[in-house]
Amino acid sequence: MLGQKLFFDRRLSFNGTLSCAMCHIETQAFASTQSATAVGFEGQSLRRNAPSLLNVVYQNELFHDGREPDLAAQAWSPLLSPAEMGNPSVGYTIKRILALDDYATMFKEAFGARGVDMQTVGEAFAAYQRTLLSGNSRFDRWKFGKQDGALTEIEREGYGLFVGRARCSTCHIVGDDSALFTDFKYYATGIGYRASHRTNPDTFSVELEPGVLTHVKRSDIDSVSARPHSDLGRFEVTLNTAEKWAYKTPSLRNVALTYPYMHDGSLNTLEQVVDFYDAGGIHFDGNNPLEPLALSTDEKRSLVAFLKTLTEDSLLRGPSSKNN
Repeated sequence: MLGQKLFFDRRLSFNGTLSCAMCHIETQAFASTQSATAVGFEGQSLRRNAPSLLNVVYQNELFHDGREPDLAAQAWSPLLSPAEMGNPSVGYTIKRILALDDYATMFKEAFGARGVDMQTVGEAFAAYQRTLLSGNSRFDRWKFGKQDGALTEIEREGYGLFVGRARCSTCHIVGDDSALFTDFKYYATGIGYRASHRTNPDTFSVELEPGVLTHVKRSDIDSVSARPHSDLGRFEVTLNTAEKWAYKTPSLRNVALTYPYMHDGSLNTLEQVVDFYDAGGIHFDGNNPLEPLALSTDEKRSLVAFLKTLTEDSLLRGPSSKNN
């Protein structure tokens, strides 16, 4: 209850407008589908797409670049980031929490004499995030529950491709008894390289609502906003040149709900993702990061159909609760 209250409380941001739940939306599998990258403090565009928090308890390294190994410590990164929730310091944030509602009482009930401090705040967030579990999709009922009718023929064909010729399960692992659909490793597919070297067009289209576009001049955007920060992926954590533009393998659970895809949200649909891998990714620096798959149109359709079976039915319902 305490961690959930903190998670949904917009008052924890410096200007009282943002909560964790505004980038990790309950009805969107605790991801965000409104924009390619998350929207932060005072409308800033962040560098990366907001990943789903479902099954985050099983992640040994957090964020797209794996820079944080501890779930309780992770909460402080967005709280203190000038681009996210904007708080100036740990002490300021703790003082703010103590001034709100009955947080002091709730922390005392949860942590006793420890009360509100940097560690207990992180532990409260982590306790709630550990409850965000997903593992009862139609795929699970078919694969692990042995319900033969849970998948259609085309979906079963897609699974055969997933673990076979399409080689998806090389990184998105399916075990004998369970499947998190990730190997927790880091790979450069060329997406990050392309973003770092792309020449920005003079004009681009902005979708105001589905099917409604407007054209915006780059010069107009540059006059009122900062240029995007560079993003070197895992290299920023390890300084290993072999890991430039490498990002963590995401879980594919509920993937139909967590568009847009890739670390920068640059692919909008599952069909585009399948086409990207079918083409062998993006070649850079003389490297071929992926082998082309040469899938037929029908095979691509089957693969997408299978990926949609990874959605947990309960996530299609309304939110369970909100605070502030």
